Amino acid sequence: MPTGARITSVIMRVLVFGTFDNLHPGHKYLLNEAQQRGELWIVVGLDETVKRVKGFPPEQNHNERKQAVEKAFPQSHVLLGDSEDYFQPIRNIKPGLVILGYDQELPPGISKSSFPCRVERLSAYKPEEYKSSLRRRGI
Repeated sequence: MPTGARITSVIMRVLVFGTFDNLHPGHKYLLNEAQQRGELWIVVGLDETVKRVKGFPPEQNHNERKQAVEKAFPQSHVLLGDSEDYFQPIRNIKPGLVILGYDQELPPGISKSSFPCRVERLSAYKPEEYKSSLRRRGI
């Protein structure tokens, strides 16, 4: 190594998208796993996007959901999604990895091969207890 040369480490940017309605241990598992892989960037879906993708609105508005994620993961970068272009955050952040939840569906017309980086799907964390749809129905 040349004299005076510095070794710099590059930390991979890891991006997670989600609704994060009523932030629960299943969400926290996903975010903790993502955080272990690099610098965590979290995109919280806008209310209109959640309704368009899932067919129903979230219980909490996007500002409440964003604040809950920021409070639980203060060292991460949390931002709201783009209402027109799902890939705008990806182009801005330039992640090395996108992590999906075990049951996370991609928006219509988007597949894992659409991403310009590696995409990893995590296994479930107690889905019988923490799956959001079950929690909504009070099961």
